[in-house]
Amino acid sequence: MRETKELEKYFDLDFNDKQLLITALTHSSYANENKTESNERLEFIGDAVLDLLMGKHLYLKFKDFNEGDLTKTRAKNVCESALVEYAKECNLKDYLFLGHGEEKSGGRERIALQADAFEALIGAVYLDKGLAEATKIFDKIVVPLSSIDKVDDFVDYKSHLQELVQSDKRTLEYKVVMESGPSHNKTFITRVYMDGIVMGEGQGKSKKEAEQNAAEAALKKLAMKHLKF
Repeated sequence: MRETKELEKYFDLDFNDKQLLITALTHSSYANENKTESNERLEFIGDAVLDLLMGKHLYLKFKDFNEGDLTKTRAKNVCESALVEYAKECNLKDYLFLGHGEEKSGGRERIALQADAFEALIGAVYLDKGLAEATKIFDKIVVPLSSIDKVDDFVDYKSHLQELVQSDKRTLEYKVVMESGPSHNKTFITRVYMDGIVMGEGQGKSKKEAEQNAAEAALKKLAMKHLKF
């Protein structure tokens, strides 16, 4: 594992509260083993900050986009598959604090784990340095990747499914139907319902991943049946 000061140097940051950065990089498996705080609360803050920064960026960049276009594009650029690319760009996995079991099982490579850590990092920077410094990270990592062709690889199945059904005023609901495994290495099974009918089921190491896989399954089911809305 690399020293956190290298990450600060990469982003030209000097945390006032070094513990915030440590917490942002602390997975629940490590937190459970060492009786400390995990990055889950910071992930919550980072998610909101990323939504705000991406919304502002798209609003200023795409003058001809309506609200629906902006919403869809933002969702695509802050979905889990996008977040993990941002995490990879700054080698975030190398700085993470993982429990022994998570480390041995290859947790450092897990998509959900890296994506969550990137959100937590943004949240930590926002709380410690403010929105201006969080924007610097956004401009350094997120903007370049969201501006190139690679953005087409950021598949947000939930948004695609929502777009498909919303014109017919149908309702979608995602429900976790099963959780298994220890707290630091859970597996979630989620179902997506359309007007109360099960349309797809997905499994993942996070609720977000399970929802995306459920939405993908629903889209495949709809395509196979050639349903019209």
